[in-house]
Amino acid sequence: MGLRIKSTSLKAGLLATALMVSVSGCATPEQKESKAAVVMYDEVYDPLEPMNRYFFDVNYALDALLLRPVAEIYRGVLPDAAQDSVRNFITNLWQPVYFINNVLQGEMDRAGDNMGAFFTNTFLGVGGLFDVAKLDTQPEDMGQTLAVWGVEEGPYLVLPVFGPRTTRAAGGAVVDYFLNPVNYVAREHDWDYVPVALFAADGIDARSRSIEALDEIERTSIDFYAAIRSLYRQNRNNMILNGASNSTQLPDMSFEDDDKPVQKN
Repeated sequence: MGLRIKSTSLKAGLLATALMVSVSGCATPEQKESKAAVVMYDEVYDPLEPMNRYFFDVNYALDALLLRPVAEIYRGVLPDAAQDSVRNFITNLWQPVYFINNVLQGEMDRAGDNMGAFFTNTFLGVGGLFDVAKLDTQPEDMGQTLAVWGVEEGPYLVLPVFGPRTTRAAGGAVVDYFLNPVNYVAREHDWDYVPVALFAADGIDARSRSIEALDEIERTSIDFYAAIRSLYRQNRNNMILNGASNSTQLPDMSFEDDDKPVQKN
């Protein structure tokens, strides 16, 4: 399940993540109580809804034509252990970004876990393919940091390919892109294919983990666009609160938004 541009950075303009970003952060099929959430329309500031719905439909079509079929092949071909290694590797590469954002948020214990996980898994986990550290580090991005600092979220947006954002989250994603040491090294050596490949792998793996969950949300929702918008907000708020909110627990696929800036516990 777990984009996160999940994570959540402006890695490259690749279609492979179109609907992963558009519909990630949804409740699992077992969480039938989420049906109540999918009819919530007024909790997200969405002044550009007509345009957002258009791009939501575009991303939905891209998912149907490209991302989902590839994700199904990926899940059918690779054994579970190999898929876990892909997820571990991508997560490990983002640990330095999580570290920086945790430091900026004053979350020093979490920052320590980020560095501990990064060095342990890099050197003992074969470059991060195996989660030797077993530290439950959560994604931390500049959008979350800005929320903690009190920056307003701005209007809800659905971007082509990149999916749902707010102005705060979109700006934070750009910062995260330049904070990521992998992207820095790639730029220095003109390895443009590296962020693109990682972006594709992240999107395909995340989409493969959410196929049934998203099918269930679409099947049970009155308005799929409004359902995703609502669940996006819940997931984002839960991330900013470090899991301390009472909102529905959602899969580990990042969206980029919340209601108001909130202070972490």
